Amino acid sequence: MTILITAAAVLLSELALAISLSIVQRLGIIGIRFSDALCRAPLLDVLIAVMTLLPATTGFMVASWPGFTGAIAGQLATIPVWILIHEQIIRRGTPGSRLVKAQNTVVGRWRNHTALWFSVLAVPFFWSLRIGEILLYPPLRWLLGFPKYRQGDWVNVSRHKFEGLIGHDLIWCLYCDWMTGIYSFAGEMLRNVESFWCPIRFYDGKKCENCRFDFPDIEQWAVPDNSLDPAVSLFQEKYAGGQRSWFGSTVRLTVHGIPPELENSSHDPTAT
Repeated sequence: MTILITAAAVLLSELALAISLSIVQRLGIIGIRFSDALCRAPLLDVLIAVMTLLPATTGFMVASWPGFTGAIAGQLATIPVWILIHEQIIRRGTPGSRLVKAQNTVVGRWRNHTALWFSVLAVPFFWSLRIGEILLYPPLRWLLGFPKYRQGDWVNVSRHKFEGLIGHDLIWCLYCDWMTGIYSFAGEMLRNVESFWCPIRFYDGKKCENCRFDFPDIEQWAVPDNSLDPAVSLFQEKYAGGQRSWFGSTVRLTVHGIPPELENSSHDPTAT
């Protein structure tokens, strides 16, 4: 009974939250600004935490494992229920193709939907990355002088602003929107870490080739020859001027630090 009560409570509360988010966008300029703020870090982090972490945590604290199980069940049930409601309300006014139908045609309906539900298991992984971005990078920035970033330029969602995305397509595209930003931001931070601490190419040429996309400056890294002299010389050359971003970063475009065109974008002296 505890599981059912908890599941129903979470289902109703999350549906109410989702409906509230849809309504707030229609409350004039103040509502639009508030909605936009919720779609970017740090408020997006709070919103996603409320929707993903808070129910299970509260359920466990109140009713131990039955509460936890019920909360997870309620969260999972929210997705198809919200999709059904949203598509019934919006579908008639949104003509055109649907991504889900094309995907079902290519791989089969049950394969497509089963794979989507498997992807939900990645939520804890992306939360671990996000927590690392929030808690671990700032000390490195303070200790080593790494670049500051306005995190909302990476961690945000915006696909809901495209017309034609409804129900199933919308909710899964927003999920990917969130994951992609976190992954890209983690990669940006890791490039700074790698170039600073170990600017040495991998001995395995295949690994260098595979990592080239995520580490575009890999060709600038040193190739040790019996000693680390090339790596030490490269480090001194790249970091002697105080610039601590990865070698190919746009931050390095000027000797004065942040290029003027980036001052109001991804790099912000007041950011984390």
